[in-house]
Amino acid sequence: QVQLVESGGGLVQAGGSLRLSCAASGRTFSSHAMGWFRQAPGKERDFVAAINWTGGSTFYAGSVKGRFTISRDNAKDTVYLQMNSLRPEDTAVYYCAAGRGVEARNFLYDYDYWGQGTQVTVSS
Repeated sequence: QVQLVESGGGLVQAGGSLRLSCAASGRTFSSHAMGWFRQAPGKERDFVAAINWTGGSTFYAGSVKGRFTISRDNAKDTVYLQMNSLRPEDTAVYYCAAGRGVEARNFLYDYDYWGQGTQVTVSS
């Protein structure tokens, strides 16, 4: 089992920045790829970004590429999502997830463990 707790969400104006954190506990954090997903009201949960077990490979959704950066610190069992140039359409609940394997993937079924989510609201 891996327990995940997200933090860092909040309300920000368009063009602003936020940094999300996801702290992991339980099984060995470094043996999992990690991902961020988001879900807006009335919509499906969508892939945002993923990072492999070493942190050497990352993968982004087209809508956030160039604005968001995923990173991890295996010594702290934490994964981060730096979000810059935020837009109102980025408003959603953001979820951290631990992957079934070590490589970065973008499908929901590639992830076994999920956090409770953190709300990000971007005002125009």
